[in-house]
Amino acid sequence: MSRQSVRANHRKRRARRLAIGTAVVVAVAGMNGPALWRYGTAKYHEYKIDQPEYKAANGKWEFLDVPSEYRVNTIHAALLHTGKVLLIAGSGNNQKNFDAKKFESVLWDPKTNVFQKIPTPADMFCAGHTQLPDGKLLVAGGTKRYEKLQGDVTKAGGLMIVHNEDPDKPKTLPAGTRFTGKENGKTFVSKDPVLVEKAKKVFDPETGEFLRTEAGLGRIYVEAEKTGKKYETGTEDNYRVHGLSGSDTRNVYGIAQKLALDKKDFQGIKDAYEFDPVAEKYFPVDPMNEARWYPTLTTLEDGKVLALSGLDDIGAIVPGKDEVYDPETKKWEYTGKIRKFPTYPAIFLLDDGKLFYSGSNAGYGPADVGRDPGVWDLDTNRFDKIPGLSDPDQMETSATVMLPPAQDQRFMVIGGGGVGESEKSSEKSRLVDLTEDKPRFEDGATLEKGTRYPSASLLPDDSVLVTGGSEDYRGRGGSNVLQARTYDPVSGEYQRVADPRVGRNYHSGSVLLPDGRVMIFGSDSLFADKANTRPGVFEQRIEIYEPPYLYRDTRPEVGDGPRRIERGASGTFAVKSENPVATAKLMRPSAVTHVTDVDQRTIALDMKKTADGVEVTVPENRALVPSGWYMLFLTDDQGTPSEAVWVEVP
Repeated sequence: MSRQSVRANHRKRRARRLAIGTAVVVAVAGMNGPALWRYGTAKYHEYKIDQPEYKAANGKWEFLDVPSEYRVNTIHAALLHTGKVLLIAGSGNNQKNFDAKKFESVLWDPKTNVFQKIPTPADMFCAGHTQLPDGKLLVAGGTKRYEKLQGDVTKAGGLMIVHNEDPDKPKTLPAGTRFTGKENGKTFVSKDPVLVEKAKKVFDPETGEFLRTEAGLGRIYVEAEKTGKKYETGTEDNYRVHGLSGSDTRNVYGIAQKLALDKKDFQGIKDAYEFDPVAEKYFPVDPMNEARWYPTLTTLEDGKVLALSGLDDIGAIVPGKDEVYDPETKKWEYTGKIRKFPTYPAIFLLDDGKLFYSGSNAGYGPADVGRDPGVWDLDTNRFDKIPGLSDPDQMETSATVMLPPAQDQRFMVIGGGGVGESEKSSEKSRLVDLTEDKPRFEDGATLEKGTRYPSASLLPDDSVLVTGGSEDYRGRGGSNVLQARTYDPVSGEYQRVADPRVGRNYHSGSVLLPDGRVMIFGSDSLFADKANTRPGVFEQRIEIYEPPYLYRDTRPEVGDGPRRIERGASGTFAVKSENPVATAKLMRPSAVTHVTDVDQRTIALDMKKTADGVEVTVPENRALVPSGWYMLFLTDDQGTPSEAVWVEVP
């Protein structure tokens, strides 16, 4: 049976179940309505959503029982090949935790509901992460310094560019180095050490004649020695560096533009770690060349990882200096090319090895730089823009998914909002098919409300769960969207399902679990009331969504089979199923933050039935099936998936 036929039958059965469920609820309300309504609308709602017919049509939400000592401000979450989920808070968007160096990670086992704390060596708050070929999780970047809003800044500060005109040696200036302006006479102090490269001699390429010396540069954040507005500067000045001697007093100097009491953005770190799911520990690896806060990490065809964008160690957006991590050497190298994006850009690996940027991002960066969606050839740095995107000025905080199966190379961009703290939000779903000769975005089904921060998880029945979000920036004005729906890529339609209990906006996300449930975490509202008078509190409660397919009588059971299958090779799995098995798929586990998850993808497998099970074949294309661990799901002709078994594709 074809995938289209399976899905069509599934939609018909789903519609029938929904109609039956609705009829039962109406009938019960008619017979018992007066008695039920005496208990109040809330009690009736709880009664209704707990009926078997309702759950079979709409699924059910449950709170995860998290002991108080393991409740953290979950900013990042990743499913590991052990079946456990790593919840990363770092400092959890909490300045007090940051100042106390209280950085947190928690490991949760969905099978046993056991939690454990994981020592966290750096502030991974707002880092990037991705699954590595050997099953480890690469985490890179994070927080060096929290932002300070205008009005909270007491010492003037900003960027100091340190110059070194000595062509023979670099110069390291320690933290606490003092810089005094030659014109303004004001003194500023560096917050960190800085390496200033040696000067470069430039020669004529044809004659070999010496032309000039170009100073080596170093960038460092400085603050005024004393508090107050009178220590601000308004114009560029040259700065004498204290503590130097000999020729260094002439060769090494600083230049700074305005140093003021303006808002200071977050600053990033260069630190990188691999989390080993077996040892259940973080291990340090070579730090990045660039500090990054809000970066995206995308796995490439060869198993290396591209790190791009983010705010650097002085709070400026990294100027397109992308770099690649090699899991074999544990080292980073620049790509040698420049391509600028806003922070947390949604960038996916395509089946030809190129990269797709959907336009989704998390915010920081110029409003007119790097925001157009397109296909990027990393080797040549060519970027082909894709036209047709609706609400193009509302792509911040939107979600993007590669629709199943990955072979179709179709993407959906969901919701989003205006740049920065804009009140704008989009209800649009935009679709693009990258197999077309001239790809172009087209509008798909719409959400009921404009939605920033929607979470989107691929499900093993090939639908997409879209839940949460808010109509306004960080849920202002009580604008959280308490709705969930599934999207059918074949029909192109949304179907409302059971509503979540908790509003989710900034710092939220969702993760598909191996048993077919979905974990929803986080939310960081600015305010706790509709009037925007009380500060918000980070949402530590975690919800679990149980889709309708978990309320059917039976589901396939996958037994013995290989745990490692080469590309182009096959593996045979024992299967018990009351209904015929219709499809097999590999699903790459999630690593999500800020509703950005470029890891998740569903790969359809060729399948043949055997005497006691099925034989599945993994596609040969390395860019389609990046090396790593996958969940193998078998789905019957009713659209009911098995629990996953883990398979490694080397």
